[in-house]
Amino acid sequence: MAVSAYFHIPFCAHICHYCDFNKVFAAGQPIDDYLRAMDKEMAWTAAEFGSQLKTLFIGGGTPTVLGPAQLGRLLESIRRHFQFDPQTAEFTVEANPDGLTKEKLAILRDAGVNRLSLGVQTFDDQLLQTIGRTHRRGDVIRAVALAREVGFQNISIDLMYGLPGQTLEQFTADLEAAFSLHVPHLSAYSLILEPKTIFYNEWRKGRLRLPGEEAEAAMYEAAMEQTAACGYWQYEISNYALSGFESRHNLTYWNNEEYYGIGAGAHSYIDGVRRANIGPIRHYISAIERGEWPHRDVHRLTAREQMEEEMFLGLRKTEGVSKACFRQKFGRDLHDIFGEAIRREIENGRLEETATHIRLTKRGKLLGNEVFAAFLGGM
Repeated sequence: MAVSAYFHIPFCAHICHYCDFNKVFAAGQPIDDYLRAMDKEMAWTAAEFGSQLKTLFIGGGTPTVLGPAQLGRLLESIRRHFQFDPQTAEFTVEANPDGLTKEKLAILRDAGVNRLSLGVQTFDDQLLQTIGRTHRRGDVIRAVALAREVGFQNISIDLMYGLPGQTLEQFTADLEAAFSLHVPHLSAYSLILEPKTIFYNEWRKGRLRLPGEEAEAAMYEAAMEQTAACGYWQYEISNYALSGFESRHNLTYWNNEEYYGIGAGAHSYIDGVRRANIGPIRHYISAIERGEWPHRDVHRLTAREQMEEEMFLGLRKTEGVSKACFRQKFGRDLHDIFGEAIRREIENGRLEETATHIRLTKRGKLLGNEVFAAFLGGM
């Protein structure tokens, strides 16, 4: 049974140059109709699969682009259809630094939200303009201060590296700026050029100057070294936390556990079945209004596919894949299934084995996608 749920709010006030998530400009969109459709999907999901949750995550898009009344209705729907203990559950909402007000923060707090994830990306105002962000460094500082004033202590900051024209010095300055805010969680992701984004189109035309592979690797190593020096531990390839502040919701994904996905384009994993919802907002609403589940794709994983996912998701974690958990889930020894791939990756210096786990080495973290591919497409 799933005990985690993701709720997708696909509306944005502005579209960033690198973003390929399912999103649209908020202006002129049927937001109220969308929230009513989400309410129905929540009701169906809770009735069909269960309503007890331990982690909740509202992402986007930009959830805080909703007006106060709309935000309140969304949160009321969640509380009506799902049960969770505000004292023990982790309830995260994504936000842009320039979209937070004291009123919205109070609405979130009063509904049981206890964790904020701020899409900062960089503290460099020139780079923020380059990547199409609307906030500036000062907005980040104000947002963190305002959140703390309202009562939020569990705050995460997202950073990006490998941005157009970005230097190692600029990225290390971003890390220092994040440390100065004393937030308990940081994420640092490399820029990936996705089709249908502004940056991808610019790159195809030869107009995008990106740091090389060596420069990007140096930025990643700087993130690992500087976070460790400041007391954060790297619990996943791209995520760093003070002890006890790891993202429990995201660990649901990396532990290959089940979760609900509510909203247009959301994904779920329930009873060994992966489902992807319809992406276009009006199509999603129409399906719900017809009384139909809004699923675009439904795929029941084979036993082999489940084991492969256990490997490439679990290896993202610093602790790696537990041999005991693998045997408990699948009734097979990990080496019986993936022994050859494990041996080869250990020889390549990208994996290491302990008495209890298989995990990435530092070199493996730098070449993670190549390691993950070694566990896909087997017999």
